[in-house]
Amino acid sequence: MTTLTLPQADPAPPLAHLDPLRMDRAHRAQVAKTLAELTHEQLLTPRPDGDAGGARWVLHGDDPRVVWRMRARVLPLDHWVVDPDSLTREVDGRPAPVDAQQLVLDVRRTIGLDARVLPTYLEEVAATLAGRAWKLRPDAPSARDLLDADLQATEAAMTEGHPCFVANNGRVGFGLDDYLRYAPETGAWVHLVWVAVRQDRCVWAHVDGDTPRQALRGQLDAGELARFDGRLRDLGLDPTEYVLVPCHPWQWQNKIAVTFAPQVAAREVVLLGEGTDAHQPQQSVRTFFNVDHPTRHYVKTALSVLNMGFMRGLSPAYMQVTPAINTWVDAVVGADGTLRAAGFTVLREVAAVGYRHPLYEQAGPSPYTKMLSALWRESPVGRLGAGERLATMASLLHVDDDGVPLVVEMVRASGRDPRDWVARYLDAYLVPVLHCFYAHGLVFMPHGENVILVLDDHTPTRVIMKDIGEEVAVFADGPLARRGAVPAEVSRVVTDLAREHQLLAVQSDVIDCFLRFLAGVLDEAGVLGADAFWAQVARCVHRYQDTHPELADRFTGHDLFTPTFPRMCMNRLQLRDNQQMVDLADPTSAIVLAEPLVNPLFPHRR
Repeated sequence: MTTLTLPQADPAPPLAHLDPLRMDRAHRAQVAKTLAELTHEQLLTPRPDGDAGGARWVLHGDDPRVVWRMRARVLPLDHWVVDPDSLTREVDGRPAPVDAQQLVLDVRRTIGLDARVLPTYLEEVAATLAGRAWKLRPDAPSARDLLDADLQATEAAMTEGHPCFVANNGRVGFGLDDYLRYAPETGAWVHLVWVAVRQDRCVWAHVDGDTPRQALRGQLDAGELARFDGRLRDLGLDPTEYVLVPCHPWQWQNKIAVTFAPQVAAREVVLLGEGTDAHQPQQSVRTFFNVDHPTRHYVKTALSVLNMGFMRGLSPAYMQVTPAINTWVDAVVGADGTLRAAGFTVLREVAAVGYRHPLYEQAGPSPYTKMLSALWRESPVGRLGAGERLATMASLLHVDDDGVPLVVEMVRASGRDPRDWVARYLDAYLVPVLHCFYAHGLVFMPHGENVILVLDDHTPTRVIMKDIGEEVAVFADGPLARRGAVPAEVSRVVTDLAREHQLLAVQSDVIDCFLRFLAGVLDEAGVLGADAFWAQVARCVHRYQDTHPELADRFTGHDLFTPTFPRMCMNRLQLRDNQQMVDLADPTSAIVLAEPLVNPLFPHRR
């Protein structure tokens, strides 16, 4: 395994990434993605542009004088592969700049973007452009560099964690300095701020029932704990009456010290100072990996910035039950022979803490009640065997500055036939997801950021799932719930989602929102054609089903080989309301559908 050296101090002026050439490339990449995904969601309808064998397309804006042209290929699942270099924009027949924000304005009526949402959405697009420009820096690692890189070097290098969403790096609230300090792609190391909050205002939970003091002894050095206790004693306070809470530095500076000022003055919330260990922000922005002690837990913090449809706080009510949910899910997974055989595991969120503000709690649910919470998640580092390494599954969609996909380098380095490599990947990833759905009625949010690949000889052998407490769900009419196997203390995970929508957990979350993009990357690189890719997916499903005849009724009731399946529209959610994309208490609010997709598995039905 190669450890890449990430810059820990800004070697260039803070605005170095915002130069015209890089921004032009960022605009083109962003416009290509916008056209591809909004067309996929049937918000835009490009038309063939002349007699070019279906390769050239034209799109008119709300004002017909505005014309966008592009070269694109259309693969299964209405997956558009748009050539960024082919993009042009014309107004009244005259060339105009290719600008991602201008594209949004050109089609705002067509895509239903109202005046309430539009300004913030434009800001999110601008921030996403800035992130793209940063990722185009000259010293960015190549796909070959990342082939043997460690988990954190790969994590920082990623370009597309959430490939469906157009404005996926908004981070509204971060300034330039904040971006350079805290954005995952900078690879900067961060020292978390620690605060002490009165125990009688906190919720605390741990998988083994440990007290906060007991739990933190394994996460903080003894000298650090003594330093924090000394700070409290210097203020005349009793450390046993307080709970220590890690806080994102931005959150302390911009929210807690201001929004909670009366509680800080009353010593209900006490600043203790920076932690000793350096941490690296993950793709999710608010979660941190301990780079000084990699086997220590991840820390997930509340962060009141707007990113991809949500203010990224953490609810104390959710924190109270998070460890119990993780304990139960881990037990379900560990007791299942098929999942054990696949090597499938979860990273437990072992402890959680949340501060209940005495006044904002009275005011009712709002982002203000989610500003000071944290959880601790297991590290995957100690789970590796000889020759194994870790990589975020988002790396399979990563394409470097020279247009080389990391997955192509993996396939070549493995020495395997591309079909064999894909089959092994699907056995590691898709089979556990299918089995959890069919055997248990248990679903995760298995996108690229939430899945860690375990690789041996550059080939996926198993996967580790994370982000359990907030994302896991159990269907009320599924096997686990029907058996009465869901304890009362974790009943929050049970959802009564309509039966006809349940398979979207596979068809949308896995097939459309991840495998569609992987098929496109492999096809565009000439490594494995899209049709051959989907044939491999179908074979994987058939092999799994043949192994589990006892689930035949479930396979029939939730058929993966129908001619079509519902087209879930992620960007429509964000365009509808980019402040709160969905109501977390109402799972049906997350379902916005367009015309059905032609199922690429259907030709391979038996």
